[in-house]
Amino acid sequence: MPKEIKIGFIGGGNMAEAIIKGLLAGGVPAGNLSVTEPLAARAATLTSRYGIRIPADNQSLCADCDAVVLAVKPQVYSSALKGIAGAGKLFISIMAGVKSAALEALLGSEARVVRVMPNTPALVLAGASAIARGTLASEADLALTRRIFDLVGTTCVVEEKLLDAVTGVSGSGPAYVLTFIESLADAGVKHGLTRDVATALAAQTVLGSAKLLLETHEHPAVLKGNVASPGGTTIAAMHSLDRDGFRAAVMNAVDVCVAKSLELGTR
Repeated sequence: MPKEIKIGFIGGGNMAEAIIKGLLAGGVPAGNLSVTEPLAARAATLTSRYGIRIPADNQSLCADCDAVVLAVKPQVYSSALKGIAGAGKLFISIMAGVKSAALEALLGSEARVVRVMPNTPALVLAGASAIARGTLASEADLALTRRIFDLVGTTCVVEEKLLDAVTGVSGSGPAYVLTFIESLADAGVKHGLTRDVATALAAQTVLGSAKLLLETHEHPAVLKGNVASPGGTTIAAMHSLDRDGFRAAVMNAVDVCVAKSLELGTR
């Protein structure tokens, strides 16, 4: 990551903080990072914690930065970005549903936009981010964006039309996985395990299973089959999950999430 690059953040929430942590770890000086945040207490926390700058307003931030990360809620982006001159600037949007064309129209025809859908494990530098570029963004813009988000996890490049699907799978996916871990731990408590032990076992099981899948490159069904021996406990449990609609429930949740992302993009 070029140490001389100046990166600003409009919005100082958890995801912005995760990216800031990654940039600092990647060697970008704190003085080259800035954030505008409407909550004064949150802005004070970020500057005291990381030593980054707090400009007077969004316009000042954009004028002083090479790249600007748009990290506000999609429902308020039009008002938050009003009056910003985007000519010649790279804008990296992590807002769900908001199309690059809408941002280009708002920021000006010369604004270069790259969209990213990250997820909250970026807070522990283990995120999954999908990246898509807008009309005017260059290969260099795409490469820079990828270098930024590689600092907080793994990245992939997709067509913009697929970002709503990414939102449904990995953007909101941590909530599904955490609900599964909570439910698995609850079952352990029901059968006599302490809460701490049950949660630790459930969380490590998810972590280890994901690592096994990523490192072996096997299909999930193959690895599942390795656990489910004939006439054993696991296949009986899998039968129960299928009977109760486990897989359908997960797919339905993703369907609803994708539909909501598409709805946000039409506002």
